[in-house]
Amino acid sequence: MLHVSSITLVATCVLTPIERLILLKTYRNCYIGGKNTSEDNIPKGLPKHMHGDVKKALRNLIRQGYITPKITSYGLEVSITSERIKEIKRILET
Repeated sequence: MLHVSSITLVATCVLTPIERLILLKTYRNCYIGGKNTSEDNIPKGLPKHMHGDVKKALRNLIRQGYITPKITSYGLEVSITSERIKEIKRILET
């Protein structure tokens, strides 16, 4: 008889500093679940030369599922995915 032990793998996500900053800003302002903000508000408060990098990082976070997009008639709105809030808290604490 062959016994196979179960192995639990914890996915470690390596985020760039800009991605962590986006998650921190949206978490700090409580943009979670149904409360959204415009994607144009995310790079505010950062140097102008970083705005393009912030938009790219935001798209990457949407692809990874940390940020939920909401298409509206006046543009893209974003918020933190409420199902992954525990994971995001853990990421921000480290």
